[in-house]
Amino acid sequence: MEDYIGARVDYEPKYKDVLTYFQNIGNLYTWEADPWYETCKSWAETCYIHAGISGDEITFQGKDAQAFLSKLCMNNISKWKNGKNKHLVMLDEEGLIAAHCLSMKDDDNTYRITAALPFAAMKLLETGAYDVKMTMRDIFVFQFSGPKSLTIIEKLTNTNLHDLAFLQFRKVSIPGLNIEVEVNRIGMSGTLAYEIRGLKEDGPNVYHAAYEIGKPMGLKRLGWRSYPVNHAFGGYPQVTVSFESASYKDPKVVEMSPANISYTGSVEPENLRARFRTPVEVGWQWMAKLDHDFIGRKALEKEMSNPQKMIVSLIWNPEDILDVQASLYGEGEPYKQMEYPCCVPGMCGGHQDYVTTRDGKVIGLSSSAVYSSHYHKMISECTIDMEYAKECEEVIVKWGDYGKRIKDIRAVIAKFPLNDLVENKNYDISSCPYGFEE
Repeated sequence: MEDYIGARVDYEPKYKDVLTYFQNIGNLYTWEADPWYETCKSWAETCYIHAGISGDEITFQGKDAQAFLSKLCMNNISKWKNGKNKHLVMLDEEGLIAAHCLSMKDDDNTYRITAALPFAAMKLLETGAYDVKMTMRDIFVFQFSGPKSLTIIEKLTNTNLHDLAFLQFRKVSIPGLNIEVEVNRIGMSGTLAYEIRGLKEDGPNVYHAAYEIGKPMGLKRLGWRSYPVNHAFGGYPQVTVSFESASYKDPKVVEMSPANISYTGSVEPENLRARFRTPVEVGWQWMAKLDHDFIGRKALEKEMSNPQKMIVSLIWNPEDILDVQASLYGEGEPYKQMEYPCCVPGMCGGHQDYVTTRDGKVIGLSSSAVYSSHYHKMISECTIDMEYAKECEEVIVKWGDYGKRIKDIRAVIAKFPLNDLVENKNYDISSCPYGFEE
């Protein structure tokens, strides 16, 4: 048995070998458990478990719940089937992303969302135009991803989940613990992935049971130190990591938010627009359905009719990366150092670096720079002017903080996502060994 000392860290058990934790919105989460170099390979080779998006589950319930979400989100809500997940995107009037989240539909009057900033929803509710009640409960959300994820979850629940389709969710029980959980086939790594959700107080026991079952199969405990890597390589830009919520344009929201917001990078701190994104700028325009009235529709529709920007991956030059570290051993001011595996650790959506042509013309913004021990590459997400979005072309990332020494890092434009793993929705489930016992 692993050195589980019986205590808890909010949603997770406390292990003797876990020494660093991350505080986010008042909760403590594991920063690093198993070494980051191992966990960053896990979703390609075995599986990981991650608890870092545990927190408030928000429920919208009432006769106007569907109409409320339809006004709030750019997605089509009317064709949404019960028992399925959907990635909802909420905008402000300027067409900037205010929030996005995973949501579950229980019935036409009941919808739940997790890992979401609530400010846009709260603002619409305050109008009093909708007969909707908003409630919250504190839940654990454990993410599993990798080729062994299904087998591990089936062993944990002793349930055949091979028929659980992409974006579906189902309630099951965990034998021996007498705990009911919800299993969702969803994830952010760009390959086979699931989430298990349940009451906060059950979290440590469920996590430990899953880890004991999965450890012999190579299950790795992934902490917040490594978590953004799968978003960048898997193709899932994330508010607070890749960019900031447009709700933060409102000083009252900033004051109300428990998050620690900072604006770093080579982009001027006062340039707030560079910290925000539109759906077009992150490749989400395909989710927008212009068949209903929603907040930000006019601005989004205008942008979609004549898009100017798109998202690409940038593969950073290793020699230039090494030069950043070498600057520590020379005279004068060193370059801004890079953490690993995420150059700017934690909630780094406010860190934005300019991207230029080789002759210095600004053509884009780089964010969420991460290193993958599976691909042995450092990449970043880049929202770039479409005329320059040509694969294999070289650009320059202006790495550093405004007003300080800036390093020109050569980078090559590549597809987004860079991930070459089989997507969750296309994964051949028949290749996964069964984990349950008849």
